[in-house]
Amino acid sequence: MLANFVQATYIVAGVLFIFALAGLAKFETSKRGNAFGILGMVLAVGATITAVWAPESWRGADWADQMPSFVGKGGVVPLVLLIVAMLIGAVIGLFKATRVEMTGMPQLIAQLHSFVGLAAVLIGLNVFIETRQELLAGHQIESVGFHLAEIWIGVFIGAVTFTGSIVAWGKLAEKISSKPLTLPGRNWINLITGVGIIASGVWFQNSHSWFPLIVLTLLSLFLGFHLVAAIGGADMPVVISMLNSYSGFAAAFSGFALGMNVLIITGALVGASGAILSYIMCKAMNRSFISVILGGFGTTAAATSEGPAGEIQEVKADELASWLADARSVMITPGYGMAVAQAQYPVAELTKRLTEAGVQVRFAIHPVAGRLPGHMNVLLAEARVPYDIVYEMDEVNDEFDETDVVLVIGANDTVNPTAMEPGTPISGMPVLHVWEAKKVVVFKRSMKPGYAGVENPLFFLDNTYMLFGDAKASVDSINSALPAAEARPAIGA
Repeated sequence: MLANFVQATYIVAGVLFIFALAGLAKFETSKRGNAFGILGMVLAVGATITAVWAPESWRGADWADQMPSFVGKGGVVPLVLLIVAMLIGAVIGLFKATRVEMTGMPQLIAQLHSFVGLAAVLIGLNVFIETRQELLAGHQIESVGFHLAEIWIGVFIGAVTFTGSIVAWGKLAEKISSKPLTLPGRNWINLITGVGIIASGVWFQNSHSWFPLIVLTLLSLFLGFHLVAAIGGADMPVVISMLNSYSGFAAAFSGFALGMNVLIITGALVGASGAILSYIMCKAMNRSFISVILGGFGTTAAATSEGPAGEIQEVKADELASWLADARSVMITPGYGMAVAQAQYPVAELTKRLTEAGVQVRFAIHPVAGRLPGHMNVLLAEARVPYDIVYEMDEVNDEFDETDVVLVIGANDTVNPTAMEPGTPISGMPVLHVWEAKKVVVFKRSMKPGYAGVENPLFFLDNTYMLFGDAKASVDSINSALPAAEARPAIGA
């Protein structure tokens, strides 16, 4: 009876995770989606604690057939060990969550992916320890070949996720260079490593020994490192999404190895949704989905420009304020620099004041603005910018030529016209056509190139003006200098 209760709770938790994913698909239902996810996790953890702690007197005849072997014989000691592990994880999680800035969210997500990958590797190794002991003791294990396949595939995906996420974190945190690592014959290296992993897996599946599993683990760790190291910084948002997918599939195979339905459901949801998101982002960036998965397969290293070419024009905050007051249409294109400066709140105030004065204000969001899908949307929602004036790139990219002033706040690679030319790391990536507006004002601290390391010729165009300084301070100065203009009729009225 108790076994049925635990399994039913796992199924309910899985259904709640599906509702959570559906809710997170829209901004309006995102809070509800988070609530479903939290409730589902509480039920899943509660069911697991019940299964681990339940004394043998509570267990029915069907217990051994329905419960994973890791549950054991129950009692106080397993329960204490489980709670101690949960408390340690909770303390670390709360510490990280309360200290991380929104600018550090991509790095934090990469770290969390690495933890999932490492957990999958450790689960696979521990399940094999238990399986091997039963085989050496002469116990018959039904479908042992499939069981061992679940183990080595889970270890493989987990190890790739672990080292790949570590490299992604290093690139995003600028601990290592964002430039792609292009080893001679890197495609052959990936191919040979992949063949070695499959051969080791088959060998392990037939020999039931440690050596091929260790070889497979080491090769997988190297492959994860090399795949992500070979991808440049401009494609890192897609990589984060792809690693999210890998972590889900790693969790799913861990669920197969442990016999936990809820882990299989959750892992499959994360894996499939992450893969779909990665595919959508690759299409939005004009990148090959297979190329990203294979670490830049089929690409060549491209040289970046050597430095500034042309004269720049500067503008001061008070002058820009008068331009904005006289404008009929303003477009704001935020980027990672806005997140670093935490300028979303003064930007929201600027938006409110201009809208009240009759100026049409809209936001144009690039699919990878902020190094993470949805990063800018979250920042703007946090600052209470009306969501109906926030548009995706495809929705407004043809309307820049009808815009009086474009404010490029902390964006660089996503507004770089070089992407429309061959031979650079961002070639082929769709960008916001801000240069088509009457006036373009770029908020920057310096003339340093963007994350991809490519010089931006936008800065030297005749209709482009640079506003140097901290973005938050600059927007605050504009708000202070903005005249209290009377409201004008809306465009088209």
